[in-house]
Amino acid sequence: MAYGDRQSTRVQFEHRYPVNLMGVDGTWRRACVMLDVSATGARLEVEGTLDVLRAQEFFLLLSTTGLAFRRCELVRIDGNIIGVHFVVHDKKRKSSRPAQSEKA
Repeated sequence: MAYGDRQSTRVQFEHRYPVNLMGVDGTWRRACVMLDVSATGARLEVEGTLDVLRAQEFFLLLSTTGLAFRRCELVRIDGNIIGVHFVVHDKKRKSSRPAQSEKA
């Protein structure tokens, strides 16, 4: 995906909006600033090293309590600025369990 080929409108913040990145397994955390966001992804300025982002998938914590979050995958790195895509699970997927027949 090219940097300018976006399908969703981006919202840029006038003030720095602090957020955190956290590993899916909870073993690491990085402070960052959200530069812009859309329905499908965001652009973040990460504080500290980016070596933990090799995992390619992590959580974007939008609140200090961790109750508001999005699961993300890494799209691009440009210095300390990263682009992430929000991972959306398909709610229409069928259950893996077979349907049980009713006994009369």
